[in-house]
Amino acid sequence: MNIIPFPDRAEWPALLARPVQSTQQIETAVAPILAQVRAGGDSALVELAKKFDKIDLDSSQLQVSSDELDAAESQLSDELKAAIRQAYQNIRLFHERQKQPIEKVETMPGVMCWRKSVGIEKVGLYIPGGTAPLFSTVLMLGIPAQLAGCREVVLCTPSNHPAIYFAAKLVGVTKVFRIGGAQAIAAMAYGTESVPQVYKIFGPGNQYVTAAKMLVAKEGMAIDMPAGPSEVAVYADDSAIPSFVAADLLSQAEHGADSQVLLVSTSKKLLNSVNLTLGTQLSRLPRQDMAAKALENSKMILLDNQADAIDLLNDYAAEHLILSIENAEEVAEQIINAGSIFLGNYTPESAGDYASGTNHTLPTNGFARAYSGVSLDSFVKKITIQHITPEGLQNVGPVVEAMAEAESLDAHKRAVTLRLASLTEANPV
Repeated sequence: MNIIPFPDRAEWPALLARPVQSTQQIETAVAPILAQVRAGGDSALVELAKKFDKIDLDSSQLQVSSDELDAAESQLSDELKAAIRQAYQNIRLFHERQKQPIEKVETMPGVMCWRKSVGIEKVGLYIPGGTAPLFSTVLMLGIPAQLAGCREVVLCTPSNHPAIYFAAKLVGVTKVFRIGGAQAIAAMAYGTESVPQVYKIFGPGNQYVTAAKMLVAKEGMAIDMPAGPSEVAVYADDSAIPSFVAADLLSQAEHGADSQVLLVSTSKKLLNSVNLTLGTQLSRLPRQDMAAKALENSKMILLDNQADAIDLLNDYAAEHLILSIENAEEVAEQIINAGSIFLGNYTPESAGDYASGTNHTLPTNGFARAYSGVSLDSFVKKITIQHITPEGLQNVGPVVEAMAEAESLDAHKRAVTLRLASLTEANPV
């Protein structure tokens, strides 16, 4: 990776730009798929599975049977099952602590306001196929859905990997369908004879899946967040261990050729050391070709001081941010734009990907400036409730009357005035 020394702030936007994605061409290809599923339902899904996934199915085979889900457990090693169960416990514990008790607030005497959390009734989870069976994402999405009390949790995946099925059963997924790509998003968005229509769609995918999510979102379907290729930024100083830093960079680079990694430091010595070990580690990776292409989109940036590093990292708004520096916790308090932060030499980003407890479904492509990662809140709606007593209406009523009159909304004012008059009549002075 090339080292970029001491760039001016005016150069930062160009340096921090993500790999360009041409969405218009992709959306043009995806839109007919959505329309086909909307019109044709199950028969369209069968046809598209043959076209894109080279799988011959009939409509009765779209849903994975309970027998297939049950059989998955016996196909996994005891070691992997134990690992998945431990990850489940850690993720569940962290997300369970996100529950908030109902708190009633008396804003004025006799005026009570509170809110309650209600699980989204029907949610859809998408898990891509490919060379990396993302059963960890089943945990990341299924556990908060389970804790939120979502009544129907639909999972679509073109993969038949037993770990995906095992994890789906563990988190209480209601139905699993062997459907992939943009057509899976369409099935959950519109509903078919077999696939229930859901109210919100979650999960990663390739550029076609992402485009499908964005298109159905334009039609009113809720989605978890806008998404792009995976990314990591590492801020390291001379206290960092170069081989660890290189490993973290490669752990993101191996996701795909369009992934991006960024290394920021005030130490040229550190950058040179990471570059040396990066090549050695890359040569040992089974996915080295993919990782090498990702590194072409990636940069090492040398800066003068920590203040500049913090500013640059906040401008970048990384999906994953690793702080391998001496004062990591202090700097973390100054980070305002990041999906998830990892502190110190012994907190690899891959721990968050799998089993530490935090969620790995995070905003990419700079969306961390305004979006949070998936959490328990992603699967619930917050409904506000209020109750006003006669005394409370006498306290807040004049405020409402004055404001409604000033906005020329007489019916709003009258709704209060009539009630206040009835109280005066019922309790004559």
